[in-house]
Amino acid sequence: MTSPIYVAIDTPDIEQAKAITQKVRNHVGGLKLGLEFFAANGRAGVREMAMLGLPIFLDLKLHDIPNTVAKAVQALYQLDPAILTVHAAGGRAMLEDAKASAPVGTKIVAVTVLTSLDGNDLKAIGVASDPHAQVERLTALAREAGIDGVVCSGNEVAVARKLWPEGFFVVPGVRLAGGEIGDQKRVMTPRAALDAGASILVIGRPITKAEDPDAAARAIGATL
Repeated sequence: MTSPIYVAIDTPDIEQAKAITQKVRNHVGGLKLGLEFFAANGRAGVREMAMLGLPIFLDLKLHDIPNTVAKAVQALYQLDPAILTVHAAGGRAMLEDAKASAPVGTKIVAVTVLTSLDGNDLKAIGVASDPHAQVERLTALAREAGIDGVVCSGNEVAVARKLWPEGFFVVPGVRLAGGEIGDQKRVMTPRAALDAGASILVIGRPITKAEDPDAAARAIGATL
């Protein structure tokens, strides 16, 4: 059975990224490459990482006018990522165009509310809803737009799954009980997130910053 863990390789150093991947590759289901990696290494770096044999989750959180996002997705077409993120706040037309421009095998998933934000942060940017209500609203929008799923915290994935039983749910901000949460504000344990409806779990620092990343990945996998 394929592991639901996608390890977040959040480093601009491609050699470090490859070294971490080689250590954990037998105990994770895929690699999440984000802005930090992509800004430093671009499409060539993504291709190099893909050669290591794990599915690639390209977490670029695209957010712009529909035409620009569509062209950006088209520019990434040959990379054929397993998963590509956009921001749900970009609106229905942007989500539709992103999906229409993506390779057939690529899941387009929309970021709802970042796990580094809480209710006070949303109010500060003019969003009256609490995170729970905002995730519900954006999940419904994503489903209507015909994309594949959403990114949300473990705290909201159960209600998102209820709204969209066939959806694909990416849950970041996953931490073992008692683990450091860093800059995350809404976290959940891996087992609880899966039980609540997560399709995959994005786990970074608890694995990549561990003294033994392979042992850390195995320990987390043992809890699932």
